[in-house]
Amino acid sequence: MKILIIGGSGEMGQWFATFFKKRGYEVWISGRSGKVEVAERLGVHFTDEPDIVIPTCDIVIISVPINITPTIIAQTAPKMKKGSLLMDLTSLKKKPVEAMKKYVPENVEFLGTHPMFGPSIPSLQGQTFILTPVEDRCEQWFDHIFNLLSEEEASIEIITPDEHDHFVSIVQGLTHFAYIIIGATMQKLDFDVKGSRRFMSPVYDIMLDFVGRILGQNPELYALIQMENPEVIPVHDIFIEQCKHFSSMVRSHDTGQFCQEMKSAALHFGDTASALRRSDKLINSKVAEFEELVHSTGQERGLLHIYSRKIHVGIVKKVTSHNVTLEEGKKELQLKIGNIRILSADELNHWKENKLKPTLRDISVFIPHSARPFTIQQILDCRIDGVKVETIDTYLHKKGPSATFRLNIRGDLNASEIHRDMEELLEGMGCSLRK
Repeated sequence: MKILIIGGSGEMGQWFATFFKKRGYEVWISGRSGKVEVAERLGVHFTDEPDIVIPTCDIVIISVPINITPTIIAQTAPKMKKGSLLMDLTSLKKKPVEAMKKYVPENVEFLGTHPMFGPSIPSLQGQTFILTPVEDRCEQWFDHIFNLLSEEEASIEIITPDEHDHFVSIVQGLTHFAYIIIGATMQKLDFDVKGSRRFMSPVYDIMLDFVGRILGQNPELYALIQMENPEVIPVHDIFIEQCKHFSSMVRSHDTGQFCQEMKSAALHFGDTASALRRSDKLINSKVAEFEELVHSTGQERGLLHIYSRKIHVGIVKKVTSHNVTLEEGKKELQLKIGNIRILSADELNHWKENKLKPTLRDISVFIPHSARPFTIQQILDCRIDGVKVETIDTYLHKKGPSATFRLNIRGDLNASEIHRDMEELLEGMGCSLRK
């Protein structure tokens, strides 16, 4: 199945290019930046003439800035082949879907979508994915897309474009606006953000990370999320009004009114006890990982950089409140704790098996007449993590039955010591080495 992602050289476009490629699609990308090297790195096709590729595709996905999405839809839809599907990944749905209704031919289907996550997410598992189908315009393709997302264990929500834009005016419009204003206020106050972390509580630490996360994103995208959704402005008005209202209570020292209105907001919010438990879980998880790093000092650990997806393996030399120093080979590397995840033992072993060149050693032995080579192999195979054993030869020698076992020894292990250990184990089971 052939798919073209218009805007595929952008971060989200690249994410979905990789996603579809892994699932066997023939993936093409185009982008105004003309980054052929992006396609080469991803192992997909690149075109700077999407108009030629569009009529040959089963699926075309629009992944461009919100303000130009309707225009790109208008240019793309008429060129699509009969029976194909047009999708968009925009964080607003009303305008793109209206454009698809207007420009997509009757023999082509379309589906508005909004993945509620960013390109740093490793997989769809547990992630919210919104679909906004229009009746009679996605009958053949809807199940295909729905099943594809379900197989990846995404949380799928099906709503109308109007419902979507209303919800995101709060989910994105209000929350992004509030975080950006907090960051801008700190700048206006010339507040020492970095220095303030010395006195932080866990909640303040997490809040700062969310503010920094938003401020560190593409400002054009966040401006368009605010400016392209008409429902955001009334939300701003009420937010600013409430800021002034609560500030007036603070200025007048009206504790009673402040407490009453805070309780009223809590009542509307709903299950604050569950929110407390979930936030405690987030805080405890953050604390637990830090403690695990501290206890790992002097030990080998694998650390995954969340954004580059690169894995670093080495000895933990030093851990501070913000950084971890890792001795990786002959060099020392300093990583920000907020940017890494500790690999589990299984993940680290899997990485080593794939990245480190193994050593092969063969051991030939005479085995007792009543022994079975496969049973001996199983015993050897369970002996040491990182060593896999297979039986590569058995035959009947004049001195008795003989077998040769091949040891596949992971590259970071001492092959000579393991060889000797396995020979001693075989002799302990009644085997004799074949010289």
